[in-house]
Amino acid sequence: MKPDLVSRQPTLQESIFSVMTRLALNHNAINLAQGFPDFDVPAELVEMVHRYMREGHNQYAPMPGVAALRRAVADKIFREHGRIYDPETDLTITAGATEALFAAILAAVQTGDEVLVFEPWYDAYIPAIGYAGGTARTITLHPPKFEIDWSEVHKKITPKTRMIILNSPHNPTGRMLTASDLDALTEITADSQILLLSDEVYEHIIFDGRSHLSLAGRPELAERSFVISSFGKTFHATGWKTGYCAAPAEMTLELRKAHQFITYAVNTPVQYMYAGALKNTGWFASLPGFYQQKRDFFRDLMKTSRFRLLPVEGSYFQLADYSDISDDSDMEFCRRLTIETGVAAIPTSAFYMQNPGQRLIRFCFAKKEETLQRAAEKLCRI
Repeated sequence: MKPDLVSRQPTLQESIFSVMTRLALNHNAINLAQGFPDFDVPAELVEMVHRYMREGHNQYAPMPGVAALRRAVADKIFREHGRIYDPETDLTITAGATEALFAAILAAVQTGDEVLVFEPWYDAYIPAIGYAGGTARTITLHPPKFEIDWSEVHKKITPKTRMIILNSPHNPTGRMLTASDLDALTEITADSQILLLSDEVYEHIIFDGRSHLSLAGRPELAERSFVISSFGKTFHATGWKTGYCAAPAEMTLELRKAHQFITYAVNTPVQYMYAGALKNTGWFASLPGFYQQKRDFFRDLMKTSRFRLLPVEGSYFQLADYSDISDDSDMEFCRRLTIETGVAAIPTSAFYMQNPGQRLIRFCFAKKEETLQRAAEKLCRI
């Protein structure tokens, strides 16, 4: 008799990123769907990884991460946000930010707990909450500004609220948290047992002179926060899957209990490489201008299209309203766009609990100029 396997999350489906990337490959379409660069990792980083491999750093790294990298991350956070994290007790190197998110949620959320999530969201949040036994309570952000209504947040909080998840710069909208947002968050969580998870993977991809406001920079928020980031977006190396989580020692202890049985340890030579790369502060200073040029280049190319482009404050994603082009659902529009036009995008309904009915799709502009040029030419013909 064939054994039955009862799904823990029967409604969970394949990630929209996998779906659209496969569709793009099958139809030889330009992939502006999945968020990864199509240009090379800097050659000096590749050479550094090779050097550490040749020097014999090829066995398991320590479970919390290579000590030199944890020290480098601690120095970086102190330099940028003034927060002191102990590399031994407060910092954990993870297999990308997605693993850090999963481990943090498993560490903090128990059966019956509620987690407040802003939609649209990054699609890893809801499944992780479900696997932890928690319940996601959503708060909808509305276009074009996608601002947080903190009075609604206050109303959503119940005695069961265990965590609030934030993401800035925000994927997929490109919006960034403001000082007034952090003021409101501080007021709402004061004297509570609510934990915070701050997804900050696009922290260095910010535009128009803005500054990234990390929860690590607010002591009253940092003491209750898992602050998560990734080197993949910052160093154009998403396939190396290396991220980190900074949190107070007692929270880190619980996160590491999960981390050690999810991946145990992260790629050793890549960790040594990043420990050296983080010393180059000029890299972080140049990144906003590098991606702002790509944002502006793509937006300029799209001026003659029938898409209406929404504002982008950070990240490397551009939301586009196609309501002047089609009445199709965003999923059907993206399917046809890939097959008939030859450009793949992401339907934003994948980032909502229920389809909001709006006609918005997401393009990734972290691409070579020639890629963006070819894609825009196709999109402007519609």
